[in-house]
Amino acid sequence: MKKYLKSFIAVLTIVSMAVLAGCGSSGDTSSDKTASNGKSTARNVEQIKQSGEVIIGVFSDKAPFGYVDANGKYQGYDVYFAERIGKDLGVKIKYVSLDPANRVEYLKTGKVDIVLANFTVTKERAEVVDFALPYMKVALGVVSKNGQYTSAEQLNGKTLIVAKGTTAETYFTKNHPEVKLLKFDQYTETYNALLDGRGDAFSTDNTEVLAWAKNNPGFAVGIPNLGDIDTIAPAVQKGNVDLLNWLNEEIKTLGKEKFFHANYEVTLKNVYGDTVNPDDLVVEGGELK
Repeated sequence: MKKYLKSFIAVLTIVSMAVLAGCGSSGDTSSDKTASNGKSTARNVEQIKQSGEVIIGVFSDKAPFGYVDANGKYQGYDVYFAERIGKDLGVKIKYVSLDPANRVEYLKTGKVDIVLANFTVTKERAEVVDFALPYMKVALGVVSKNGQYTSAEQLNGKTLIVAKGTTAETYFTKNHPEVKLLKFDQYTETYNALLDGRGDAFSTDNTEVLAWAKNNPGFAVGIPNLGDIDTIAPAVQKGNVDLLNWLNEEIKTLGKEKFFHANYEVTLKNVYGDTVNPDDLVVEGGELK
């Protein structure tokens, strides 16, 4: 019996090794392919075209930039751009909903080809992902009841709501440690916390809080511009030069037709009305002016 058992185990081991060897075939070119260092291999432009699908990470709860409408369809400024990318690549788009804190991780692991999720370019992020040319300008803003807080110093000892993984979290942690931060993963949670009175104010990109305050009576943006003027850009996995170059050329080409101003007219003008000059937000051809 023992002899039979040993033989059975030996055969089972050989079969298992063969199966594992087959799973590691070098012929696998899917987005789940991993290199020897354990990092997922990013797909280049040709692989994306051959698959017939580009995977783009966007927000699903950050109107007017990336959100899901009443019909379950993705909409917003970032999504409008994503649709054009899919058209010019000649492929369908698979949208993946992201939270602010997992944008980098989804690129690192190859779960998405491109992140178009209101992604502000920072030095720290540029060390772990590759940013294409910018298509928008942004600063931080702070919204509160009646816009009562008009300077960051007034928030000392107060509770400020932020989303994890955002430039607002980084800015206040570094520059205003006296401010208590109440952190959430999703933007819907941050706004609910503000409405419920769990925090005194909320900070994120000024482009978003200006839009939100306009639709929520009783709230106003008391601090419309805080910190540096930053840029928002698409991001790809670090080292994916082929897709990065394609995106840069795409942005330059779209700039010639004033694509992002057209995007603003369709997705943002009805939100901001006459309160915002499009040139204060829009970047054409990747060139800051």
